[in-house]
Amino acid sequence: MENLYKIPQHVAFIMDGNGRWAKRRGLSRVEGHRQGVETVERVIRFSKKVGIRYLTLFAFSTENWQRPKEEVNAIFSLLIEYINTKIPFLKDNDVKLLFSGRREDLSEDVLTAIRKGEEETKEGKSLTVVVTLNYSGRAEIVDAVNRIVNEGKKFITEEDFRNYLYIPNVPDPDLVIRTSGEERISNFLLWQIAYSELYFTDVLWPDFSEEDFLKALYEYQSRERRFGRVLDE
Repeated sequence: MENLYKIPQHVAFIMDGNGRWAKRRGLSRVEGHRQGVETVERVIRFSKKVGIRYLTLFAFSTENWQRPKEEVNAIFSLLIEYINTKIPFLKDNDVKLLFSGRREDLSEDVLTAIRKGEEETKEGKSLTVVVTLNYSGRAEIVDAVNRIVNEGKKFITEEDFRNYLYIPNVPDPDLVIRTSGEERISNFLLWQIAYSELYFTDVLWPDFSEEDFLKALYEYQSRERRFGRVLDE
């Protein structure tokens, strides 16, 4: 990793491919999600090692409620299990855990686990991991607008608007990585990724390795981020 430079401050992941990974091996989709959780831990370790400060993980979208009930229940069970068993790992690695999304549709046991994860890791400073749960980029924008309307505001700036997002103090992603070969955003962080670099890989999420992460970082480093400006030739 001696050639790494210009490390992105914030990397967001659309973690796709758990189901396909399991199907190719004759396993249940639940086993694919379980293996995907192992990849999350691998990505957290690597992010801390190279100096990334923020990770956002697209864990469960508002559209995912349409999946089979057994699969949905398994996803939330894995989440609760991860929080309850991995808090020591997160604290030992100085990781802060945050959750973003509509919480009103979540069960009390999930909400209890979320609160526990956020409370017990709140002192983490090396890496902030944001898990988007029951999340939709459009819903986040709508919720922000409704809060603004309820406060009776008639005019706001972009910076004002940012303060009404779910987690306003987290900087916008520099790099968005989507696994499994799909090349779309899928309603993820629509406001925040206006100027993010996008990277798509055919690798399924459970197989996503440190080497795959490095490839994405090297690709990111090869790009010029202009933000609408004309840079000197």
